Amino acid sequence: MRLALAEARRAEGRTRPNPPVGAVLVRGSRLLSCGYHRAAGQPHAEIEAFRTCPEDPSGATLYVTLEPCSTHGRTPPCTDRILAGNVARVVIATVDPNPRHAGRAIDILRGAGVDVTVDVLSRDADELLAPFGTWVTTGRPYVTLKMAQSLDGAITDAAGHSQWITGPRARAQVQQFRSRADAVLVGVGTVLADNPSLLCHLPEVPPTLFRIIADSRGRTPPSAQVLADGQAHRTVMATTTLCPQATRNAWRSAGARVWVLPQADDDRIDLVALLAHAGAEGWMHLLCEGGATLAGALVEAHLADALQLFVAPLILGARRASTFGSHPFLLAAAPRLQITAQRRLGPDLWISAIRPAALPARPG
Repeated sequence: MRLALAEARRAEGRTRPNPPVGAVLVRGSRLLSCGYHRAAGQPHAEIEAFRTCPEDPSGATLYVTLEPCSTHGRTPPCTDRILAGNVARVVIATVDPNPRHAGRAIDILRGAGVDVTVDVLSRDADELLAPFGTWVTTGRPYVTLKMAQSLDGAITDAAGHSQWITGPRARAQVQQFRSRADAVLVGVGTVLADNPSLLCHLPEVPPTLFRIIADSRGRTPPSAQVLADGQAHRTVMATTTLCPQATRNAWRSAGARVWVLPQADDDRIDLVALLAHAGAEGWMHLLCEGGATLAGALVEAHLADALQLFVAPLILGARRASTFGSHPFLLAAAPRLQITAQRRLGPDLWISAIRPAALPARPG
């Protein structure tokens, strides 16, 4: 199953609106074949494993990271191919988080006499599938906050500079995060301060990542890298009616898409509406690399599902900007996260945490 999970991760971030899935066929202790779902419309992981199997799979065992599909979509149901393959056993990491399909394939396979085992490395599979589970049950993407700070919680120095608080290994890890996301979200303050690219620069990763700029008043200039780097077709400018029409037209002329969204009480963009639009695009995983204001607003609205925090061993003293801005909580009401991993990356500390409710509920 660990091999099947590794297969699934090969296409993580590039299967929207389908989940990343891996499958492995074995006979006894002998590996027969592996497969993973590469992109929507392409064969599912189970089909790939059967296609590349060098021998008759009759009597073999199929390991798959997600309950197989059992309905017709862009491709036929995988349960049909599994039954046609005459395997003796199917081992499933986790059930389908979609309540309409959860358990259906298991019942079909068992009803046909296949030995089915469920919940093998289910926690690992659930973490991998959390974006899909969130999207399929709520209609919005799973939101990961990426933040870099000093030991005393500052994200800029007294002059407003933030490049670079962390070292090269931490920044390389951010590229890995981008490779697994459907879109990167930042606020206009980040664009004006840093003029970032926000694209994934790993050469082996296809160019599928989108950029979303939250800019309620239209402050992003046409010269900003997200509009002027030849990749503006992968940029979404999220704004409100406070943004002048001429500015919206200039963004569109640069090649960007423009979403005119409702305003929140503070005249900023309604983040629930923004996430609903992203979900309607089939985007399952949003990586927020914005500053303290945007991060704090997402946390305050209970829309942040995970946190990837990089802590650099330096002290900036004057708190020009803290990690989550001016969104204080009383201790009793403070959001509590579950730390899932921590590791040294060169001189920096990387902490990975999730909101406990962020993992998809187990149907049934």
